[in-house]
Amino acid sequence: MIGPLTIAQAAAAGVVAARLARGRDRPAPLAPGVSGPPREAVSVVIPARDEESRIEDCVAPLLADPAVSEVIVVDDESGDGTARLAKSLGAVVVTGAPPPDGWVGKQWALHQGVRTAAGPIVVLLDADTRPKPGLCSELAALLDSHDLVSAGPRFICGGASEQALHASLLATLVYRFGPPGPPARDPDRLLVNGQCLAFRKARMVEADGFARVRRHLTDDVALGRMLARDGWRIAFRDAGALLEVDMHESAAGVWRDWGRSIGLRDVTSVPRLAGDLGVVWLTAALPVLRLAAGRPTALDLGLLTQRFLLVAALRGSYARPGPGLAASPLLDAVAAVRLTWSVLAPPRTWRGRGYGRAAVRPGGRPARPARNAAR
Repeated sequence: MIGPLTIAQAAAAGVVAARLARGRDRPAPLAPGVSGPPREAVSVVIPARDEESRIEDCVAPLLADPAVSEVIVVDDESGDGTARLAKSLGAVVVTGAPPPDGWVGKQWALHQGVRTAAGPIVVLLDADTRPKPGLCSELAALLDSHDLVSAGPRFICGGASEQALHASLLATLVYRFGPPGPPARDPDRLLVNGQCLAFRKARMVEADGFARVRRHLTDDVALGRMLARDGWRIAFRDAGALLEVDMHESAAGVWRDWGRSIGLRDVTSVPRLAGDLGVVWLTAALPVLRLAAGRPTALDLGLLTQRFLLVAALRGSYARPGPGLAASPLLDAVAAVRLTWSVLAPPRTWRGRGYGRAAVRPGGRPARPARNAAR
């Protein structure tokens, strides 16, 4: 007799297979030199808080890019030499004011930086990104047919253990939402990458986007889903050839920092959170646990085969794919634990600042437009 666990695992396997199949509709990755110089001025805004060790690798290539009209670094109350170094490189440095009550720091920094930008096109980059020539030109070209463009980078991992844990956590996102690129069928299942976003300034100011997601710790996904519900055309493109990111210094950093937001608790309803956890545990963690116990079923072996095929598909997501990526399926149970922890007990602190329960409330919707707030 087929037990309920087997039935549930088979159902979850079907859901994952359908999501992975959407990868066949992924748009082509961005490549340098395809679109030519942008027809309008491009301003790049970088929020930075204690990023002295990384800001040069982000700012210097942008200042050398003829497609970029200005680089604005919003110094978010750094305690190191971030502002001084950025200014010495040639960036425009905005001294960020302390966040008002109810604002998460990054959104407040972006709110200030976007309003400072002179160009009609704005590109947002995190300070740990390493952009290459051509990135801003290709993002600007996509704004002819989209309202918000998000780009996925290639990740830089310092060692095998860091890459293994990172790739295992990345796989949980693919299992929950499918490969990035194809348009989301439901705005509440849309993903964007806040490390790299592009939009027209006038449109974002009119939407009051950052004020409306000011309480969210998962600010990028909250912004993308809110704007999609408003009718914005959202694009997510693979920009690995044009953008790299060095997010973490170790596997412990991956566990701590990415695990903070991997659950997407503040932008996902409780039923969908439960469904996401069920899918990951049944299709990723359970086969590994049964294999370790020496009792895998035929379905487990099929799911493990699918997972190792995903390893091959994820090679392009890493600057230097290595043995850590190949071994990542063996950590899927560990990733499931971290995901569950992120959902059930998400931290409410980031970069030394603490936030209230509203920042991690399950399924929280963005605020209504606050057109007179923090102008």
